[in-house]
Amino acid sequence: MKNFSSHSTIGFLLALLFFTIALPTQATAQKRDYMTDAESELVREAQEIDRRIDILVKMIDRRFAVINNEPLKVEKNSEKWGELPTGTRIELLSDISKLLQKAIDDIDDVAAHNRMDSQLFPKAMRNLAAASNKFLPQLKAVYDKSPGEKEKGLIIGATEFCNQIIEASSKLPKDLPKDDKKKKSKNNTN
Repeated sequence: MKNFSSHSTIGFLLALLFFTIALPTQATAQKRDYMTDAESELVREAQEIDRRIDILVKMIDRRFAVINNEPLKVEKNSEKWGELPTGTRIELLSDISKLLQKAIDDIDDVAAHNRMDSQLFPKAMRNLAAASNKFLPQLKAVYDKSPGEKEKGLIIGATEFCNQIIEASSKLPKDLPKDDKKKKSKNNTN
C-alpha cells in the first residue's frame, strides 16, 4: 500500500508541475492581434492595393493618436472603423511596426505577381511613402520620450521600415503631369 501511495503522490506532483508550467505558456501563446476586428474586416474588403494601403495608414494614424493622447476628430464612419485600438504603449508601437510590415508585404505581393503596371500600384507606393515621411518625425518624438530599450527597439524597427518604403518609392518612374499624358496619347494616335 505504501508504494501505491508514493507513486500516486509523485504522479500528482508531476501533474501539478505540468499544469503549473503549461498554463502560463498557453496564456502567453494567445497573442494580441495588431488589428481590431473592425479594422481586420476593412483590410479584408479592400482588394485594391491603393485602398488597402490607405486603410493601413489610417490604422497607424489611429495608434499614434492613442499613444500621443490626441483625440481624433469624430470620424464620419466611426461605426465602420470601430473603437480606437487599446493596449500598452509597447503594444501600440508593436502594432505600428506590424502594420508597416503588412503594408510592405502587400506591396511586395503585388510586385511579385507583376501587377505593378496598373495605376493603383504607383499611387499606393506614393501614398505609403508620403505617410512614411509623416511617420518619421512622430517616431522620433516618441523615441525621445521612450524610457525603455524595448520601446526604442520597436521604434527603430518602424523607422527602418519607413526608410525602406521611402527608398523603394524613389525608384518609381516619375508621374507625368496630366497635360503631358494627354499630349503623349495624342502623339501616339497620330
